[in-house]
Amino acid sequence: MSLIEVRKSAETRMGKSIESLKSGLAKIRTGRAHAGLLDHVLVEYYGSPVPVSQVANINLIDARTISVQVWEKSMAGPVEKAIRDSDLGLNPIAMGENIRVPMPALTEERRRDLTKVVRTEGEDAKIAIRNLRRDANDALKKMVKEKEISEDDERRMQDDIQKLTDRHVAEVDKLVSQKEAEIMTV
Repeated sequence: MSLIEVRKSAETRMGKSIESLKSGLAKIRTGRAHAGLLDHVLVEYYGSPVPVSQVANINLIDARTISVQVWEKSMAGPVEKAIRDSDLGLNPIAMGENIRVPMPALTEERRRDLTKVVRTEGEDAKIAIRNLRRDANDALKKMVKEKEISEDDERRMQDDIQKLTDRHVAEVDKLVSQKEAEIMTV
């Protein structure tokens, strides 16, 4: 493995950590409806759990209401139950093949709880990025030990990887603060 490969691998994997954080933050509701909110809700479909989006159309009626239109009439009950039983705190209303999911207003206490969840997600992402930095530095040390690179090259590359880490950690902080502001906005 070369110096360039070590850096590129670290950068790619840190980017994936950021993408994972973004998808995790997207699942945390802010009081406004969005179709992606139901992405991780699973419903039993012929014996196997599948996402709601694979058995129904999910649309927005307005800023606070999601419409779920099931493709098979027999799936309306299981989809409604899956949404109700999810950890999102939603109370769907069934109307034949259509299910309306109104977004309840968030209380101040619930907003604070959600910001704690956001901070935890952010901290997990930072830990993942720091672990990737450690892995890259370990690979560099191994290359020095095997006399593939000089100690000067190792030091330069460690500085480069540290800058890369700092940049990704700063991006995590930015994403977390944006999401907190979004949640706390009434």
